[in-house]
Amino acid sequence: MALIPLANLESLEGNPREVAESGVAQYGQVLNTWAALMNKPDLFAAYLPFLRQVAGPGELSAEIKDLSALLVASLNHCRYSVSHRAASAAKNGVSEELMRQVVSGDWAGLEPRLRIALELSREMTLLPPQQEYSALPYGVTAELRERAQAEFSEVELLELTFSISVWNALARFHRVMGFELDMPEPPEGLEPA
Repeated sequence: MALIPLANLESLEGNPREVAESGVAQYGQVLNTWAALMNKPDLFAAYLPFLRQVAGPGELSAEIKDLSALLVASLNHCRYSVSHRAASAAKNGVSEELMRQVVSGDWAGLEPRLRIALELSREMTLLPPQQEYSALPYGVTAELRERAQAEFSEVELLELTFSISVWNALARFHRVMGFELDMPEPPEGLEPA
């Protein structure tokens, strides 16, 4: 059960209503995250266009964005986020087999850019809460930071690190909110432990 009541589209007016209607046109429904945020209409109106910029087309490949976000959701043990990120990855042509490989941590056969992105996703998700600033000032190891900087353009690094950060925040928000699934069940082998 959700932590707070979920609002409905009919309660919105003006720009928040237009944003909600554009989301429904894209997804065919009001998603639970939106319905929670609709309790503060201006926040919702800013959220959906913002998230479209984070998750949408950019310089970084859609596959890397999707798989990184899926890994972050899995590492946060968020069933709701895993469901959404797996649906996005599938829509963008990522196979269930590759999704399972990413979530399992068996990355040996993956291409180097994807491996580095996944390593960065894992470190940015797991290390900052466990390491004091003095021990790990950048939140990731210096070696990985250097490899990522050598492999990705500045804009790609911006997109990747920002996306990882946003999905960490959203996965944690989703877990606390306790949303029921509003997208398909995650494929077998992707369910968070």
